[in-house]
Amino acid sequence: MKRFIASIILSIAVYTVAAQPVDSLKAANDYYAANQITQAINAYEYVLANGYESAALYYNLGNAYYKNNELVNALLNYERAKKLAPFDEDLQFNLDLANQFVVDKIEALPRPFFIKWGQNIASLMTIDQWAILSMICFIMTLVFALGYVMLLTPALKKWAFGLGIVLLFLSASSFSIAAKQRYKEKHQLHAIIFSPSVTVKASPNSNSVDLFVIHEGLKVEILKNHNAWLEIKLEDGNQGWVQKESLKII
Repeated sequence: MKRFIASIILSIAVYTVAAQPVDSLKAANDYYAANQITQAINAYEYVLANGYESAALYYNLGNAYYKNNELVNALLNYERAKKLAPFDEDLQFNLDLANQFVVDKIEALPRPFFIKWGQNIASLMTIDQWAILSMICFIMTLVFALGYVMLLTPALKKWAFGLGIVLLFLSASSFSIAAKQRYKEKHQLHAIIFSPSVTVKASPNSNSVDLFVIHEGLKVEILKNHNAWLEIKLEDGNQGWVQKESLKII
């Protein structure tokens, strides 16, 4: 009996804790609708601090920061939302709008056409969708392989063999795209510069040579981590070291 009562108490406690972020999310949306932006930001941040995240949550928080004239925080949350919802057109529109106010206009290095094609193809679907497509094509390959074995007509056997080869190629290609995208998601980190201006150094040392200056809001790629320093790379290929405190990871 005591165990039963204890389990009920524990369940109620867990439910209460779990309900708090949900209530805070509703409160945050209500604050935002009432144009109480600071309260909305605090409530959204509370939800995130309790382990809840979604593209919509980051998007709403980005909108709240943008409305509160906190551009850099808006960019950070828009970018975090984009990682979860890469094809959201409204999100991309707001991100582009916010990026117009970033001081540094970095032009990406030209890339070979086949790399551009590959990136465009990879961006057509999410990682999970590419993985599902790979699995479907592989199953269909097995079906056509069975058909090749079972069919008696030479013409049909040729069709089954040919389609099986095509589907096997599609399966392998889809799997490769999904695997590469997953690797980039886990290992290719990006960050937003949060300091008004940052002098990029040639090495992870305050006394090293100054290379160039970048400003808040700029998105950079993280290459290496060394104590209190991070090696970054810009879209134009320039690289250097900055202190960790000057940026936030997306």
